[in-house]
Amino acid sequence: MGKQMNISFSIILIVIGFMLAVQFQTIKEPVVRDTRDMWELRDDLKKSQELHSELINEIYKYEQLIEQYNTERVDSKETVLRETLDELKAEAGLTEVNGSGIVLTVDRAFNDLGVPADSVSADILRRLINDLNSFQAEAISIDGHRVINTTVIREIQRITKIDSYSINSLPFDIKVISNDAEKLYNRLKASEAVDEFFVENLKLSISKPHDEITIPAFDDPIRVMHMEPVKSDKGGK
Repeated sequence: MGKQMNISFSIILIVIGFMLAVQFQTIKEPVVRDTRDMWELRDDLKKSQELHSELINEIYKYEQLIEQYNTERVDSKETVLRETLDELKAEAGLTEVNGSGIVLTVDRAFNDLGVPADSVSADILRRLINDLNSFQAEAISIDGHRVINTTVIREIQRITKIDSYSINSLPFDIKVISNDAEKLYNRLKASEAVDEFFVENLKLSISKPHDEITIPAFDDPIRVMHMEPVKSDKGGK
């Protein structure tokens, strides 16, 4: 019994000694040792620096792309605003217009008494413009002057004026642009416009549709009345 106990005790001491030896060796030397020489270390350092440089270049490239994208977004907004402004100007008659249409010529005529007219009245011009608008005219000019929604046709001291321009000589042309010039021509021919002008000793001639007609932009100053800037609330809202 005593002999068996001594053997067991000896085995335990051997195991403990082996464990201590392993632990001491582990503390003394690292598991993985760097066995590279100076040139290998320099080569690895160079590769690391090259990788770092590539990463910096990639970051710069993507920053440039982001800046370009933001610039394009701003430019896109400006383009949309410009296009909208151009559309509004065109609708307001502030730009020159080209398209298919017809040309009306107002000239003197003689009634049964043989008395020619010296001028055209504002009333008959207004009626003609109303007819043209009802016939879907897109743009109109009278004697080279653009007619827009705010145009005023009136008589001042027996002189017919279109806004600030006087119509005091005959003949003169009325140019009309339409999306369907042929339809406009047929509707005018079937209307009473020619007879109404003849009653006032005037001859209204209607040309065949033209493929290309130019109508100038409205060149009078536009007066905006009864409007004022909206005052913003606090905080810029």
